[in-house]
Amino acid sequence: MSDRANRGEAGLREDLDALAIPFEHHEHEAVFTVEESRGIKASIPGEHTKNLFLKDKDGAFWLVTVPGEMRVDLKALPQAIGCKRVSFGKPDDMERLLGLTPGSVTPLGAIHSEPGSITVVLDRSLAEAGRVNVHPLRNTATIGLSGADTLRLLEHWGHAPMIADIPAQDPA
Repeated sequence: MSDRANRGEAGLREDLDALAIPFEHHEHEAVFTVEESRGIKASIPGEHTKNLFLKDKDGAFWLVTVPGEMRVDLKALPQAIGCKRVSFGKPDDMERLLGLTPGSVTPLGAIHSEPGSITVVLDRSLAEAGRVNVHPLRNTATIGLSGADTLRLLEHWGHAPMIADIPAQDPA
């Protein structure tokens, strides 16, 4: 694996500084689910996120970031992002590709990924948001930055992030 795998949070901070990206940092208890994060989210302004690590029928990996409360329509998702049927990726693939474990998933994990090894997708509402809150590679902190700056970071790391209108399930 290349040196990308070991950049970690220090490398993320270096890139935020190098690109002059403003952000807010919040330390908090570890959270593993959207449900667990509700109390923390209430005290942090901006859009909150949920991340889906997926593998398509052809073996390609996807990291789809959506608003935290969205229930994604997984049957309609492939058409929205341009692939065939998707399923959830395995934790060992997540760790190999993103250097992350379940509960810590963030689009910023792309700092560890070789360009082309995974496609990062942001829901359009997040890409256009003034403030998007994501984990800085660990689930004991949250950083807030703009959707545009999130895209700039991904591009800086050699990725071609996709912006898509992610389909939501109809409310029950």
